[in-house]
Amino acid sequence: MRRIAAFVSFMFSTVLGLPALAESAEGLWLTGPDRKGQVGHVQFARCGPALCGTILRAYDASGARVNTPNVGKRVIFGMSQESGSTYQGKMILPQFKTTIDGTMKVSGQQMKLRGCYAGLCQTQTWTRLK
Repeated sequence: MRRIAAFVSFMFSTVLGLPALAESAEGLWLTGPDRKGQVGHVQFARCGPALCGTILRAYDASGARVNTPNVGKRVIFGMSQESGSTYQGKMILPQFKTTIDGTMKVSGQQMKLRGCYAGLCQTQTWTRLK
């Protein structure tokens, strides 16, 4: 009986002592559609101590590849992991030619991005491709 109690005690202390597993935003993501219905592939990688996201490709609403001025641009930068799978940093809003504070939260194969501009806040869900 003592062995079982010791084993159970060990298991609880081991499991409860583990930090929350963080999900990384590194990788390739499919954006949600913009106001024109276009989507993009954004690659997240380390840039110094944070993460940055660069648009690699863009597609129109029918899925045809398009070339926009935003392809090749770093649109998300300085994303630092705050807690678990939540990041805070900066996002560029190309349509307004401005930079805003934003957050990202990774959950499995989905990532929710949120930012506010001129009192209007928006959330968009992206899907992990790789």
